[in-house]
Amino acid sequence: MGTMRLRIFTEPQQGASYETQLAVAKAAEELGFDAFFRSDHFVKMGDVSGEPGPTDSWITLGALARETSRIRLGTLVTAATFRYPGPLAISVAQVDQMSGGRVELGIGTGWFEQEHTAYGIPFPSLGERFERLEEQVQILNGLWKTPPGETFAFSGEHYTLVESPALPKPAQAGGPPIIIGGFGAKRTPRLAARYADEYNVPFKKVGETGEAFDRVRAACAEAGRAKPPVCSAAQVVCCGRDEAELRRRADAIGRDVPELRENGLAGTPGELVDKIGRFGELGAERIYLQVLDMHDLDHLELLASEVLAKV
Repeated sequence: MGTMRLRIFTEPQQGASYETQLAVAKAAEELGFDAFFRSDHFVKMGDVSGEPGPTDSWITLGALARETSRIRLGTLVTAATFRYPGPLAISVAQVDQMSGGRVELGIGTGWFEQEHTAYGIPFPSLGERFERLEEQVQILNGLWKTPPGETFAFSGEHYTLVESPALPKPAQAGGPPIIIGGFGAKRTPRLAARYADEYNVPFKKVGETGEAFDRVRAACAEAGRAKPPVCSAAQVVCCGRDEAELRRRADAIGRDVPELRENGLAGTPGELVDKIGRFGELGAERIYLQVLDMHDLDHLELLASEVLAKV
């Protein structure tokens, strides 16, 4: 395993104010983690209250861009159903400027129908959502890469842009890296091979993750792409120095220790280092640690001192 970058990944829709997210982002930066990422959801999931309610991902990241200086910032993932591609390109470019070029955009089809119906967002068929996602990625790249002083046009099945000034420009030349994730066998590998700077596999076991990586590499070879995207994985994390501490943290997020050990990154620091190493052997270069208890900053300190320091 080469150098592995560990990123903190949060789910604020489960119940987190901006102040809570700021505390986690600052702690992640101070402790040496590579990035702070957050989900882009509007409705809570599971048996939690979700209070004080959802926060907008790109408004939050814009604020965090001014409160941090090193850590990278992004979404895992923004739903293509939530925003038109032109305004999304403007928002992401602005946050990239505000951060000095530290933004990455994870984008997907959208999948959670309830949050769409709850806030009046259309939720088309899966096939149409994939079509919209592909057009959005093309538009984002086109807007960000259009030379200054020139305009951008696009004509697709779902979106049409006419003489767009293609402004503002992101701080990063060519635009922020685009992350595409998922576990689909056909459409996802094709999209990742064509458009992704990074391909992410969320919440799958080691073997399944390796199979997904291989599908994307095969799609890259078929498309004639010489260098595949960076490969990464997202895993729920729950770490304890001993079984009692591990059980306490598992209880706090409503999960069972055996299940977490099987399906996530759970156990002692040594267990986590070993499992991260297995992902590294498959070619993963980044691991997103899904932190579900955002008030437990001691958890981040343990992960930094006993896991991050060893991978």
